[in-house]
Formats: sequence, structure tokens, C-alpha cells
Amino acid sequence: MNSDFRVERYSSDRVHDWNDFVSKSKNATFLFLRDFMEYHNDRFVDFSLMVYKNEKLIALLPANKVKDEVHSHQGLSYGSFMLNKTVKFSEVLNAFKSLLEFLHDNGIDQLNLKPIPKIYHSMPSDEMDYLLFLFKAKIQKKETLSVIDQEHKIKIASNRLEGVKRGQKSHLIIKEDTRCDSFWNSILSVNIKKKYDVEPVHTLEEIEHLKSLFPQNIRQFNVYHESSLVAGTTIFESNQVAHCQYISANEDKNSLGSLDFLHHHLISNVYKDKKYYDFGSSNESDGSKINKGLHFWKEGFGARTIIQEFYKISTENSHLLTDVLR
Repeated sequence: MNSDFRVERYSSDRVHDWNDFVSKSKNATFLFLRDFMEYHNDRFVDFSLMVYKNEKLIALLPANKVKDEVHSHQGLSYGSFMLNKTVKFSEVLNAFKSLLEFLHDNGIDQLNLKPIPKIYHSMPSDEMDYLLFLFKAKIQKKETLSVIDQEHKIKIASNRLEGVKRGQKSHLIIKEDTRCDSFWNSILSVNIKKKYDVEPVHTLEEIEHLKSLFPQNIRQFNVYHESSLVAGTTIFESNQVAHCQYISANEDKNSLGSLDFLHHHLISNVYKDKKYYDFGSSNESDGSKINKGLHFWKEGFGARTIIQEFYKISTENSHLLTDVLR
């Protein structure tokens, strides 16, 4: 291990250092703040790592441990190395090499990474892409994300506009609600249980707790017809991206045009100045299949595809990063 670099496991006495780094990182979002990461700490064995160069913190890895493997934190949608804005490529290379050596020395055979999608980067941050190539990292899976680039918008499809017009004729009303309970109890949980026989990833208590901690980042928009809740979406909002964490509506969504009406409003008004509007994934079967109808619906708003990748790395291969720089 390069003597200039030091790797330590995160501990609660470093919470200020961790959160301060996240707030200034070039590729992090509010999901990596400790209050968000730890809402479900009873489910995971935290193994988050902090990398220092000459006592200066230069990188973080939010992670958890399962047996002899470490994962980009499995309670988060994405992960991998978070970097400060001034870090140079050679420092990232040595930091990652030191991290892998640390893991190997601590009996960890495999690191599973799910790199942060580039739409969340505030400035160029592709160092890890190159290091994963050098490492001959194995791709576990790929997922598609349907994203609207608000600076280069594509005209909305006629069938989506028809839905918007149905919403207008139905006199639908969109409200931003301070709570998520009505949406969770009357629409989201009911639909997910009926279709997949599971519960939402976040319980109502968890999402309400997170929303109270991050009211500017987690927002709930609901659609009402004659005072009845008929549709809604839960948005996770970061600096550049408005991400639809949950989208759901009652059985009248097609006749009312409720989801078309809602998302057209959010894209055209609420988030018109946000760089990206992310509908999220339409994948099924661990990434190998795409829900055709759902994907088609998202593309109707002008969303186009980006890829999120998931990698396996053998920690014993840290030597592959030796003598890269000549």
C-alpha cells in the first residue's frame, strides 16, 4: 500500500467529516449523507470506507458487508467511489488500489460496485470507469434508466398529450403534499401488493422519516379528482436530477389521464430548470427484460436511455493497478 494513502472504516465520530465531504463532492447526492444511509441500519452491516492522502480525506465508499464480500451500499440505488472536486487521476488510482488492498488484508474477497450514473456528476468524474477496465471487472448486470435531458428536450408524443388533455377535461388538480401516507396507503402499497405481492422498498414510516429529514429533497406530488386521490409520484431531488422514486395511480389512470397530466406538469413547470428528469428503470428479471409498455410510456415524454452498470471485483487483483502511470 502506498504510504501516502490510508484507509479507515467509517465510525460515528467521523459523521461531520463524512457529511461535509458528501456536500462538496463532485459525484455525490443527498443519499450518501449519514442520516439517509442509516435509516435502515438494522438491515445492513455497515462497512463504509474513508480514504486519506497525507491525512486529507479524498474519497469515500458507502458500503455494507455480507460474509466475505463488500457491496456498494445495498440500501442505496447507486454507490461507488465519491471524490472531491480537486482530486487528480493519479490520486484516484492510488486511493482505489489502497482500498482494495485494505479489503483484501481484512479478509474481503470481492467488492461489488454500482457506479453512480453520470447524470448525477457535477463535473467530469469518469476515473472509476477506466480503473474498472484496467481491473477487468466483471459486469454483473446492466439496467436502463429513462431520462429527459431538459436542455435538449424532445417533443412530447401525441398519445401523451391526449392523456394530458383528458386530465384537463377531468379537472384534475395537482398538489404537493407534506406527507406521503395517503399515497402510500390508498394507491402505492395496494398496487405493488396486487402486481408483485411485495411491499414498497420504503415503508411508510421510513419514507415519512426521511422526508422529515430531507424536506427539500424528497417531495410528494399527488393528483386529485373530485377531492379523491387518484395518482401520485414521490420525487428524490438532487442538484441536477429529479428522480421519480415511486409512480402509481388508481385503475382510472387511462380514462382520467392522471399520470400523463402529473408528469407533464412536473417536467414542464416544477422541474423545467432541473438538468435531468429521471423516470428510473423499467427492467425486470434482474435487468434481462424490459417492461415494454412502461418503457414506451416514459419515452412518450421524450425520455431516452442511459445505462447503470453493476460490477464484481476480485480484491486480490490490486496489482493490476501497478505501473499504470509511466
